[in-house]
Amino acid sequence: MQKKWFAAAAAIVVMSAQALVATPGMAEGPAVVYDLGGKFDKSFNEAAHNGAEQFTKETGTAYRDFEVQNASQREQALRNFARRGHNPVVGIGFAQAQALEKVAKEFPDTNFAIVDMVVDLPNVRSIVFKEHEGSYLVGMLAAMASETGKVGFVGGMDIPLIRKFACGYVQGAKAVNPDIEVYQNMTGTTGAAWNDPVKGGELAKSQFDRGADVVYHAAGGTGLGVLQAAADAGKLGIGVDSNQNYLHPGAVLTSMMKRVDNAVFNAFKDGTEGNWSAGIQALGLEEEGVGYALDDNNAKLISDEMKMKVDEARQKIISGDIAVHDYMSDNACPAS
Repeated sequence: MQKKWFAAAAAIVVMSAQALVATPGMAEGPAVVYDLGGKFDKSFNEAAHNGAEQFTKETGTAYRDFEVQNASQREQALRNFARRGHNPVVGIGFAQAQALEKVAKEFPDTNFAIVDMVVDLPNVRSIVFKEHEGSYLVGMLAAMASETGKVGFVGGMDIPLIRKFACGYVQGAKAVNPDIEVYQNMTGTTGAAWNDPVKGGELAKSQFDRGADVVYHAAGGTGLGVLQAAADAGKLGIGVDSNQNYLHPGAVLTSMMKRVDNAVFNAFKDGTEGNWSAGIQALGLEEEGVGYALDDNNAKLISDEMKMKVDEARQKIISGDIAVHDYMSDNACPAS
């Protein structure tokens, strides 16, 4: 009798365990793997989270997500989602490329997407942005708002992608004032550079001490320290990726919007509705992939004249009358 009881209990345990593990290939909702900094970084990852949330709100379809705490978890998370049948699986950030390429080869029938890097596989959508175009516009706004003729830039991890932001910013600022000084600092050379608001605040303060009165950040969570330092000093900050104007109303001149939310939303929607396409998607001003934020929090900081000049430049960039140099095309910035 006791043996039968143990046998029955063991069978229940096995069945329960099997119920927790989805069969490979079984249809599941989409999934997203955020990178270091977490989905509530109020910047890059949070934009991705907002897109995922919007997808669920509009479609009623649930999604799964994972926040990596170290580099080794990227591959684990991507593989686990694919193994459990989630489709599509979206990796946020250039640092996911190696892991995503490996996992995408293992699961050729699963659709993957990556933001900010190109992975050339038939089941991968590579989503990149023309950050230099949006940064040009906020550079113009910075120069027009500056009273000292000195502005700044604080980047996160020192990589070509972030120098792409900086280069566009410098070009836009110098289009307004050829003699303007643009201070530039990077936070670090490892992934920790995305989540160090104290260091971001220190770098911004050093630029304010040298006379800058507007500082733009492209630094993820580190940038929260930049915006705080600007507010504390009575200066102006410029946000990035998400609309960060609300963080310090009246002290954030604008935010360079990078529509990662739209990229994730569209990837989820295309993947679940059978409209998936692989290959490269490059999103700039024309595709409304980048732009600048204007709302009640910064409306008083941007005059009608400033808006007119920036909107005119936007149209000229789209038409090709203004060519904004892409740092990543040759790892150089002629305007610097």
